[in-house]
Amino acid sequence: MIIFIVMLTLYIGGITMSNKDAERQKKAQQKENERRVDDLINLVENKTRTERHLEQHSDIGDPDRLPHVYEVQSAREEQIENLKSAIVYGDNTKNDTQDQLESLKKNYTFSQGYLEHNGEHMDPQALQNLKTKQNNRKEQIDILE
Repeated sequence: MIIFIVMLTLYIGGITMSNKDAERQKKAQQKENERRVDDLINLVENKTRTERHLEQHSDIGDPDRLPHVYEVQSAREEQIENLKSAIVYGDNTKNDTQDQLESLKKNYTFSQGYLEHNGEHMDPQALQNLKTKQNNRKEQIDILE
């Protein structure tokens, strides 16, 4: 009888630990989703503000910079879709996100090394474009982490 009570106590204790772990995991997931929603709101606001600015001030903007603006807008749209998927489907997209994060980190590291070794020999416009891409990669890494 005593063995049964001890076993039952251990079993119930195990369930309690599992429930605590599940609660911690649920709270962590909620925090992650809160952060994702905040990031999503920020991205949508930036995208909307840029679109409005392009519509209202297209006549005074530098036409040479328009391709860059559209590239940034495209990156924002992709980030918005990624965040929407992460919010809706949760950790089911974890592997894709993890692969994307690893790829971004690798590209960021290689490009940073290229900048450090060849930056002074690069065309100013190409240098600026690479720095902008690095900033975009860094933002994307921060979003995915």
